[in-house]
Amino acid sequence: MNIEFNRNEDHLQQLTYQLRKKLEKVALGGGEKRIAAQHAKGKLTARERIAYLLDKDAPQVEIGAFAGEGMYASEGGCPSGGVVVVMGYVQGRQCLVVANDATVKAGAWFPITAKKNLRAQEISIENKLPIIYLVDSAGVYLPMQDEIFPDKEHFGRIFRNNAVMSSLGIVQIAAIMGPCVAGGAYLPIMSDEALIVNGTGSVFLAGSYLVKSAIGESIDNESLGGAAMHCEISGVTDNKFDSDEAALDHIRGIFDKMGARPTAGFSRAAPAAPKLDAQELLGLLPADRTKPYDMREVVLRLLDNSEFDEYKPEYGQTILCGLGRLDGWAVGIVANQRKIVKSKKTGMQMGGVIYSDSADKAARFIMNCNQQRVPLVFLHDVTGFMVGSASEQGGIIKDGAKMVNAMSNSVVPKFTVIIGNSYGAGNYAMCGKAYDPRLIVAWPSAQLAVMSGAAAANTLLQIQVAAAEAKGEKLSDEAKKELLDKIKARYDQQLSPYYAAARLWVDAIIDPLETRRVLAEGLAAANHAPIERAYNVGVIQV
Repeated sequence: MNIEFNRNEDHLQQLTYQLRKKLEKVALGGGEKRIAAQHAKGKLTARERIAYLLDKDAPQVEIGAFAGEGMYASEGGCPSGGVVVVMGYVQGRQCLVVANDATVKAGAWFPITAKKNLRAQEISIENKLPIIYLVDSAGVYLPMQDEIFPDKEHFGRIFRNNAVMSSLGIVQIAAIMGPCVAGGAYLPIMSDEALIVNGTGSVFLAGSYLVKSAIGESIDNESLGGAAMHCEISGVTDNKFDSDEAALDHIRGIFDKMGARPTAGFSRAAPAAPKLDAQELLGLLPADRTKPYDMREVVLRLLDNSEFDEYKPEYGQTILCGLGRLDGWAVGIVANQRKIVKSKKTGMQMGGVIYSDSADKAARFIMNCNQQRVPLVFLHDVTGFMVGSASEQGGIIKDGAKMVNAMSNSVVPKFTVIIGNSYGAGNYAMCGKAYDPRLIVAWPSAQLAVMSGAAAANTLLQIQVAAAEAKGEKLSDEAKKELLDKIKARYDQQLSPYYAAARLWVDAIIDPLETRRVLAEGLAAANHAPIERAYNVGVIQV
């Protein structure tokens, strides 16, 4: 290996180390004191409950670990959005687990909490996966109720989803392991089965203080909505248990007896490791994100046996398309090529840019994968579509629209990995969050924005300088540099994958060496959902 490879490897290893340290901090939730307080009540924490419930040594993928990162500072923060979401296995059956973290503001719902819960339900619906709710929440965080209560994608959407999921035959199990109040009470009771832990679990529309205020009745919370009352009198809950562990054991018993369901029937062979060393992924991506590299080398270290059957390799070379297998699953790869390539039609083409011929090729390949029922994996390192008079005259908008159309209407599952840049319309064409990927993850080297920090800063600087000059003001070179640095610093913060993960623009930031495993779990989940509609792109300009 050369010096540049080693430099690249050191850079990405450092980013991955920072990722691990951030994940360790997030795992503490509201902090060690609040964890101790949870234990003092005889309760497990959200993460302990999930660890106890899921099959040991089975694969897991956490969704939204960095939700809320750096947000709500004036409210004391909301680590992981106050809820832990994990895709894993119970009794060998893949499922989603959603657990309120009572160490974070007593499990209260912030706006990002609702968004994360809705994302978990979306994954469950798309993949027809059973979902388990471990409820321990004080309800809506009242100081921010206007941002969580009334809109379409707010708190109430969760209960609407409960009803829709039930009608779709998606199994929903809820265990009430702490408070469950007001509107939040509907979530467990709209599930197929509702369990409750005696002494710690409670569920009611209004707590004892509000009852006293509203109707003058004096009653304690246990008598009002505790396990005994709901299991013996109201019939709201199905079974009560004396500990968190006993309730979780019961859930495992339910899963042990579930029958099998139809699958999508995606092609799978015996899994095989890549022949090329996957560890080398860390040295292939340049530390300087402006430098070219061969994305094909990345692809070969992700696919089984490093076998990649490339589609139209000599045409539209700034996008790589082809078939391969990943952990045995057949997949279609659509990846941005970062090498500078030579086109017989247009001459030299910059890596990471989508040209008309590349968009045309990708659109056709995506159609083929839909025809053949092959899931799609998109690997991002894209700066956008080619601009300029020659590109406009060549119909770049039309060809780009063709690619977006083909991708948007795909009926096969789509998965997205943001490796490097993901800028502008390139993000859209390569199946960004707005285009319903089943999972969308980022390497710690990822950046998401309309354009790069340098380009955006210079554009914004020109606008502000022009505005100043229009008022008769003339900025000195020193003032311009100070303004440029200020703009770039703010913009660079928003480019960070952690900024994206905090807002759930990506489901997770992952160690590059975990890419195969995470995609394999996504593919396994997708196979639970048979494709129920035909592929139709509608009107498309050719």
